[in-house]
Amino acid sequence: MTFRLYCYGPKGLVCLLFLFLIAVPSASSQDGVDFFERKIRPVLIQHCYECHSGEAKKTKGGLAVNTRQGLLAGGETGPAIVPGHPEKSLLIKAIRHDDPDLKMPRKEKLPSEVIADFVKWIKMGAPDPRDKVVSPPRKQGEWNLDEGRKFWAFQPPRLVAPPTVKDTTWAYNEVDRFILAKLEARGLRPNRDADPGVLLRRLHYAIIGLPPTVQELNAFTKAWDASGAKRRVILAETVDRLLASPHFGERWGRHWLDVARFAESSGGGRTLIFRDAWRYRDYVINAYNSDKAFDQFILEQLAGDLLNANTPEERYWQLVATAFLLLGPTNFERQDKPLLEMDVIDEMIDTMGKGFLGMTIGCARCHDHKFDPIPTKDYYALAGIFKSTKFIVHSNVSKWMERPLPTSDMNLDLTIRKHETAVAALKKQIATIKAKNPQAGVVTEPLKGTPLDPKTLAGIVIDDSQARKVGAWKHSVFTGRYIGEGYLYDDRAMKSEKTLTFQPEFTEDGTYDVRLAYIPHTNRADKVAVRVFHRNGDDTVYVNQRLMPPIDSRFVSLGRYRFTKGSQWFVMLSTDGANGHVVADAVQFLPEALADKELLKPKGERSEPLGSRLQDLEAQLKAIEKKAPERPIAMAVADADKIIDMHVCIRGIVHNKGEIVPRGFLQVATRASLPRQRGEGLPKNQSGRRELAQWIASTDNPLTARVYVNRVWHHLFGAGLVRTVDNFGATGELPTHPELLDYLAIRFSSPLLSGEGSGVRVQGLAWSTKKLIREIVLSHAFQMASDPNADGLKADAENRLLWRMNRQRLEAEALRDTILMVSGQLDRALMGNTIKKGTIAEREYVFDDVRRSVYTPIFRNRLHELFEVFDFPDPNMVYGKRNVSTVPTQALYMMNSPFIMMQARHAATLTLKDDGKDSERIDLAYRKTVGRPPTPRERELALAYVATPMTQRLAAWERFYQTLFACVDFRYVN
Repeated sequence: MTFRLYCYGPKGLVCLLFLFLIAVPSASSQDGVDFFERKIRPVLIQHCYECHSGEAKKTKGGLAVNTRQGLLAGGETGPAIVPGHPEKSLLIKAIRHDDPDLKMPRKEKLPSEVIADFVKWIKMGAPDPRDKVVSPPRKQGEWNLDEGRKFWAFQPPRLVAPPTVKDTTWAYNEVDRFILAKLEARGLRPNRDADPGVLLRRLHYAIIGLPPTVQELNAFTKAWDASGAKRRVILAETVDRLLASPHFGERWGRHWLDVARFAESSGGGRTLIFRDAWRYRDYVINAYNSDKAFDQFILEQLAGDLLNANTPEERYWQLVATAFLLLGPTNFERQDKPLLEMDVIDEMIDTMGKGFLGMTIGCARCHDHKFDPIPTKDYYALAGIFKSTKFIVHSNVSKWMERPLPTSDMNLDLTIRKHETAVAALKKQIATIKAKNPQAGVVTEPLKGTPLDPKTLAGIVIDDSQARKVGAWKHSVFTGRYIGEGYLYDDRAMKSEKTLTFQPEFTEDGTYDVRLAYIPHTNRADKVAVRVFHRNGDDTVYVNQRLMPPIDSRFVSLGRYRFTKGSQWFVMLSTDGANGHVVADAVQFLPEALADKELLKPKGERSEPLGSRLQDLEAQLKAIEKKAPERPIAMAVADADKIIDMHVCIRGIVHNKGEIVPRGFLQVATRASLPRQRGEGLPKNQSGRRELAQWIASTDNPLTARVYVNRVWHHLFGAGLVRTVDNFGATGELPTHPELLDYLAIRFSSPLLSGEGSGVRVQGLAWSTKKLIREIVLSHAFQMASDPNADGLKADAENRLLWRMNRQRLEAEALRDTILMVSGQLDRALMGNTIKKGTIAEREYVFDDVRRSVYTPIFRNRLHELFEVFDFPDPNMVYGKRNVSTVPTQALYMMNSPFIMMQARHAATLTLKDDGKDSERIDLAYRKTVGRPPTPRERELALAYVATPMTQRLAAWERFYQTLFACVDFRYVN
């Protein structure tokens, strides 16, 4: 079908909308199945099968959840799920515990993030691969690995000679011979060659993700028309120029970021900002621009911290690369820390498996893989490697692992070392004092003094008399040293939990240092829980009230938090778990600027003496740590202090421990004759990540090179030789051209190979992505037109034999970048942190930058609106292949988005600045946006539309550009 742009004015836009309304959206069924296997099936097994499956002695309520049909049919109360409609699904009502008579599980409510997973699953259409009759789970060891290795993906790639073809003039290289042989066998002819302008636009978007300029289009077309037999030379020069562009890394790095589920926030629970995730994004871009060998790319992402480095810069990138393991969606608030760790490990294994191996390894967490020869023991052999890795730092709200980075700035390095020396010296003195006197710092005698008027203190001060009390609290003025009219204490007469809530009225938004005032003594509790409810959630801080408060001997800082106008925020002090008296005098909310100034005051200006030697040292330590030089930090892993083998988690439940499994790799994807290939003999003093990375990056691994070559082919042709690019297992598709896939995999991963007994000899590409892309785009197959023809459609409607080029929709980033380029607003600066300074939450983030879209912040709960509309991948999952939908919201966005209208106005303003006739301006606009001149009819309509009075010309040209942005030709590459 050929699309032309005959749509100007309101009628044209209505026609455009109609095109979208009649289009059918597409979706990836494999993504849904993967989501079910990772997020839904384990929960059903753990919480529901006991009463609602074939395993139950009696199926309660007539409901069986161990089959898709059972969920759809439901039980006595009706269908359990209505695909696409969670609000109509009884299952959701049950797990939310909305109805006291309908609760599942009855004993305890599922965590909120699990409920959210079920809602998401049903919205996806409740994908479920289970047959109507489900056989019992395969027992451990029932997989016959020798039989499993016979599956095509586990067979080593086989090098065969490129086939002989009848039409010897059509093939430009071996890639073409493999494709042409298939076509000739079916009696098909390759399509005609693409027009030069179409070919250049295709190359630009494929390699750098930006359209050619009008000057580049004109020059290429002119040279193409004049060159005749030398066209292949011109094309090769163009490809080499694009591969050398710094924008190459931005385009191809973004492809890998889809696989790496890159995001700059944690997503789960109270989402946290990954402030240093941008370093990993820059690592990926830099790796592609420098054409880092893909095997080295694998090694650095899985085990960069364990590799040797020759320079500080090399060490910098090696550490940054390991963020690959940490970037997944995580609920760091989860209080069951072993479960939290296991969930992160599961996410690492799933990402590594799909990303590098094209295997859904995560399905083997609860049981032997249902479809592929991956026993549960293999899953926990891998889990042991990551369990022996430091990747999380536990606290009430845990956090991802971070490591300092080396710096090439000698002055900064010297400053850092001086600071670290000073901190170490203070810590040593403090430790010495505490070792000699374990009670050092504990106040043994009541502090005496005079009251302090709250009005004399800066910021907002809430006295204990203003606090909201729950339980019996007593008022005291015993010490005389308090704020306001006294202080409150819990006399422990009643053992029930008591609370004090301090609730200020904020008159302006800002960040405040929150401080608690208390009266210390030996009879106080040493772990008083204080919760701070703030703009980004709530944090619990524990205070030892036996120690002298470090700030003016009155206050202890609870941390700095952001608050907004109003009185919805508060601080709550609790007696829960207290092992002594709990005391509260006041809470101070000090603006950040004032708190910073206070740090700079000379010691003599303090309102109270510091007191003991220990307290003085601790105050000095706190002050010097707050003025620490800013050292670059990366999300990065390290080997754990204790290297362990992991136990099998029966049914995936971390607390249900089974047998211990030695650390190792996937047995089915290894050569059985090599013990090290099976993971045997891993170092006892290291995690085994380096050996795992070496196994994945080995030419002996039958999966890795095939999976990556297929990814590259998919991005260039719009469909992989294996169309399920993240799944090479039994539920994935078979390759359409297996010999070509193997040829490219062997060529890609080897410097030089000879075929066994065939006399085939092929020069390898040494894992070079650029060389691989160059070979593919210089093939004749890549240069074909995308026009359909009757013979091809009849014989191969899905174009699996590649008789023509696929027509591809521009991805969200390319759409946005092209719009900014046409409007003259695109900022082509490379790399760097692009999250706005001061950002502490994602919900209200305003996307107003004009950098290339690869630098637009990616938050798990908030994306740029254009990304959401145009199928940007879910950053919670591995996405080697994006969904491509055509839905009404896309047309509506192009018609109503303030961003589109603003860029259309910029483009119109830029156009009207140039001298020339309107016909020339229209021709230029078409070439800039859709890469071709307008047809005579399009020119006629456009001229009539922009022929308006001078006062209305800018508005007319703005609408003209907006319609160009909204047209189908703009959004597709032929």
